[in-house]
Amino acid sequence: MSRQHHPVDDLVVSSNFIRAVRESGYLSLSTALAELVDNSLQAGATNIAITIDWPADALPEIVVADNGIGMSKDELEACLRFGGSSRFDARESFGRFGMGLPAASLSQARRVEVTTWRGGGAEHWVALDVDAVAAGASPTLTARRGSRTSISTSGCRVRWTQCDRIEYRRLAWLERSLHRALGRIYRRFLASGTVMTINGSQVDPVDPMLLSTKVERATARLEFQPLEFELETSTGETSAVTVRFAMLPVHRWHGLDNATKRRIGIVGQGGVSILRAGREIASGWHLMGGKRKENYDDWWRCEIEFEPALDEHFGITINKQGVRPSAALREAIEPELESIARLLNARVRQAFEEVKFQTAAEASCRIAAAADRDLPIIASGSRGGALTYRIGSEPMPVESMFRSTLTQRMLDLTLNVDHPAFAALYRPLQTIESEAATELRTSLELFLLSFARSAAQMERSGQHFDDLLRIWSSNYGRMLRKS
Repeated sequence: MSRQHHPVDDLVVSSNFIRAVRESGYLSLSTALAELVDNSLQAGATNIAITIDWPADALPEIVVADNGIGMSKDELEACLRFGGSSRFDARESFGRFGMGLPAASLSQARRVEVTTWRGGGAEHWVALDVDAVAAGASPTLTARRGSRTSISTSGCRVRWTQCDRIEYRRLAWLERSLHRALGRIYRRFLASGTVMTINGSQVDPVDPMLLSTKVERATARLEFQPLEFELETSTGETSAVTVRFAMLPVHRWHGLDNATKRRIGIVGQGGVSILRAGREIASGWHLMGGKRKENYDDWWRCEIEFEPALDEHFGITINKQGVRPSAALREAIEPELESIARLLNARVRQAFEEVKFQTAAEASCRIAAAADRDLPIIASGSRGGALTYRIGSEPMPVESMFRSTLTQRMLDLTLNVDHPAFAALYRPLQTIESEAATELRTSLELFLLSFARSAAQMERSGQHFDDLLRIWSSNYGRMLRKS
């Protein structure tokens, strides 16, 4: 059996290393492509075009082209060398180790070619071929002159050929997956004007917080002010971790069909999104302490953002996939994040209870609306006519039994779940036979709706009803506590 002989001072055996690096741990095509997009953004690109050519009888070819500042000849000849970055261990932007471009490329393709140009001049290129190096050939990374094909003054183009690691079997499925993944990873940049396309179709930002997603005339909303935690960096300075929470509109979105919930990201995108330098590097259930994820936790979101100066605290890997939080980071932020997670979980549960309550009250509201045409008209601006009704429930200051508002011919009655009357009136209904409970509940709710309507009628006629309602609520509450 023959053995290959190598100089004793060689750090790696190229023919073996080039094959081993193909197993560098990129989770998907999108995470590998993200390394190229990182380089484009770091080069100041405002337009990034991803082109996928997939002939029926051959392996796919993928090209990523940008209009960034391009590379010098020395930078080009170093870009496919592992650790060859001119910004090695820099903390100003995405890259640190000079491993991303060659490792990500070879994890997906058997050959990678990098072309660059500057100042409207000629193009120059280098290439790395897995099969050639594995067969014993020495890597040739000397820049070669090519013909000018790009229309931008400067930029870079990375071409992957013989892409043998793509899991998808149809181009349309692959495009759809990349739109979702890259739209989410680079949502901040896309929202700020960076243009990214996949086979000519523009990639839209995908925000897992759903703050800009409007469905049923509602969006998610931020909960609390952003939290900031100062941590010491490896250089002895400090840098901040910023945490934001968002709550989804349960009352508006609970009734959406499952397909819509999946499409807009209610299901499947819950949990925590972690951003490094504005770019998502991890998502899932992170830094929530002892709080385990439940289905209710799909209805709130968390976003954690930090700068590369805190890489050691987040345990950033070479391929920027996932986090490994340090003990100091956990100690600094986990207790508060866990506490907020439990609070938001409780709020979601309460919101679903309110939705359930409102749904059960719809029959009473329909009866009240049918009777309204025979009642005295309550003028609202220049409008008149019958009212519609809604009954809901939520926590309020304990002295108020309920709150009612009349807006655009809708009388909205909200019962206070923290007032003693709520438990006293509704809890017994749960122990009564179904038909009798339904009749009793309807009678109770018509009583409350008629009271609220009478209050609105008096207010519209200039009579002040607020003091009476407050005194009545207080007196009734005191009596119930004594009963």
